[in-house]
Amino acid sequence: MSVKSMHVLRLIVHARSRQPVLLLGEIEGTRCVPIFLRPAQAEVIAVGPRDGDSTSLTQDVLLPVVEALGHSLERIEITDLTDGVYTAELVFDTGERVEVKPSDALSVAVRERLPIGIAEHVLEEVGQNVDDVIPPDSEDPSGQGAQTRAAAGADGPDAPPEDQLREFKEFIDEVSPDDFR
Repeated sequence: MSVKSMHVLRLIVHARSRQPVLLLGEIEGTRCVPIFLRPAQAEVIAVGPRDGDSTSLTQDVLLPVVEALGHSLERIEITDLTDGVYTAELVFDTGERVEVKPSDALSVAVRERLPIGIAEHVLEEVGQNVDDVIPPDSEDPSGQGAQTRAAAGADGPDAPPEDQLREFKEFIDEVSPDDFR
């Protein structure tokens, strides 16, 4: 199975269903994929990567336990899509794979800064061009700005909260489920 490397572009709330959606983007490409999340895992992803000062969350227990057993968790992969439901796996240093819910796999990946992969056939089926989801500026016809905005927000992660909220509301007002088909 061919796997493409992905990174987190944005965590959003779907306008109609009010469900959290994680937008993953290709590291070496221009496509993105929406993954609907369970609310608890979306909260973990919103907290971001674990550091020495952050409060421990349930997902933070996994890596120390695996390491205490003499192994390591190398990456997570979105391996399939059946009837609109993704399948995800935790991939260990031994090559062993454990199937888990995508929300759980992605929350662990974000907290532990693990690589995220997606099966090429899944990306082919549901991947959308980032510029179609987050249109480029007229001054940036190459679309590089759209990917940068998607990864960090138009004004960057340090923008005032009211600017981030305004940008998020604008995105939600414009997005529809058809944008991800």
